[in-house]
Amino acid sequence: MVVAIRTSTGGSSLAEVLDRILDKGIVVDLWARVSLVGIELLAVEARVVIASVETWLVYAEAVGLTASY
Repeated sequence: MVVAIRTSTGGSSLAEVLDRILDKGIVVDLWARVSLVGIELLAVEARVVIASVETWLVYAEAVGLTASY
Protein backbone atom coordinates (compact mmCIF):
# COMPACT_ATOMS: atom_id res chain seq x y z
CA MET A 1 0.00 0.00 0.00
CA VAL A 2 1.45 3.34 -1.03
CA VAL A 3 0.44 6.43 0.93
CA ALA A 4 0.95 9.80 -0.68
CA ILE A 5 1.53 12.74 1.61
CA ARG A 6 0.32 16.05 0.35
CA THR A 7 1.60 19.30 1.79
CA SER A 8 0.25 22.78 1.38
CA THR A 9 1.78 26.16 1.96
CA GLY A 10 -1.48 27.70 3.18
CA GLY A 11 -3.06 27.18 6.59
CA SER A 12 -5.74 24.56 7.13
CA SER A 13 -8.93 25.26 8.96
CA LEU A 14 -10.20 22.96 11.68
CA ALA A 15 -13.05 21.87 9.41
CA GLU A 16 -10.58 20.76 6.70
CA VAL A 17 -8.49 18.82 9.21
CA LEU A 18 -11.57 17.15 10.71
CA ASP A 19 -12.86 16.28 7.23
CA ARG A 20 -9.53 14.66 6.32
CA ILE A 21 -9.41 12.69 9.60
CA LEU A 22 -12.96 11.40 9.17
CA ASP A 23 -12.32 10.54 5.51
CA LYS A 24 -9.07 8.62 6.07
CA GLY A 25 -9.40 7.61 9.73
CA ILE A 26 -6.88 7.44 12.56
CA VAL A 27 -6.00 4.50 14.80
CA VAL A 28 -4.25 5.05 18.12
CA ASP A 29 -3.00 1.81 19.69
CA LEU A 30 -1.73 2.08 23.26
CA TRP A 31 -0.26 -0.46 25.63
CA ALA A 32 1.24 0.59 28.94
CA ARG A 33 2.35 -1.24 32.07
CA VAL A 34 3.33 0.22 35.45
CA SER A 35 5.47 -1.99 37.66
CA LEU A 36 7.13 -1.48 41.00
CA VAL A 37 9.89 -3.87 42.11
CA GLY A 38 8.77 -6.42 39.52
CA ILE A 39 5.11 -6.33 40.62
CA GLU A 40 2.67 -5.20 37.96
CA LEU A 41 0.46 -2.48 39.44
CA LEU A 42 -1.44 -1.32 36.38
CA ALA A 43 -1.83 -2.48 32.81
CA VAL A 44 -3.69 -0.48 30.15
CA GLU A 45 -4.46 -1.60 26.63
CA ALA A 46 -6.52 0.65 24.38
CA ARG A 47 -7.29 1.00 20.71
CA VAL A 48 -9.01 4.19 19.62
CA VAL A 49 -10.39 4.53 16.11
CA ILE A 50 -11.52 7.90 14.80
CA ALA A 51 -13.27 7.72 11.44
CA SER A 52 -16.62 8.34 9.83
CA VAL A 53 -19.13 5.51 9.96
CA GLU A 54 -18.81 5.03 6.20
CA THR A 55 -15.00 4.76 6.37
CA TRP A 56 -15.17 2.36 9.33
CA LEU A 57 -17.70 0.11 7.57
CA VAL A 58 -15.53 -0.13 4.45
CA TYR A 59 -12.42 -1.15 6.41
CA ALA A 60 -14.30 -3.32 8.92
CA GLU A 61 -15.82 -5.31 6.08
CA ALA A 62 -12.39 -5.71 4.46
CA VAL A 63 -10.91 -7.26 7.63
CA GLY A 64 -14.00 -9.30 8.53
CA LEU A 65 -15.30 -7.32 11.51
CA THR A 66 -18.85 -7.00 10.19
CA ALA A 67 -21.35 -9.84 10.29
CA SER A 68 -22.33 -11.23 6.92
CA TYR A 69 -25.87 -12.59 6.66
